[in-house]
Amino acid sequence: MPKMKTHSGAKKRFKVTGTGKLKRHSAGTSHLKRKRSTKAKRNLRQASMVSKADTPRMKALLCM
Repeated sequence: MPKMKTHSGAKKRFKVTGTGKLKRHSAGTSHLKRKRSTKAKRNLRQASMVSKADTPRMKALLCM
């Protein structure tokens, strides 16, 4: 049976932490930011974790 290929889009978007959780960046940071407050834009810079419900699906894309 051939090897499974890692999903190219997923490997660019997710990083695995030391404990096995998946880290992601926030959406909505590329354009149309003038309507957001400074505080909201600052909070979008922080990375966050993938939710528990979505983690198995993302790990399957990453062949984990």
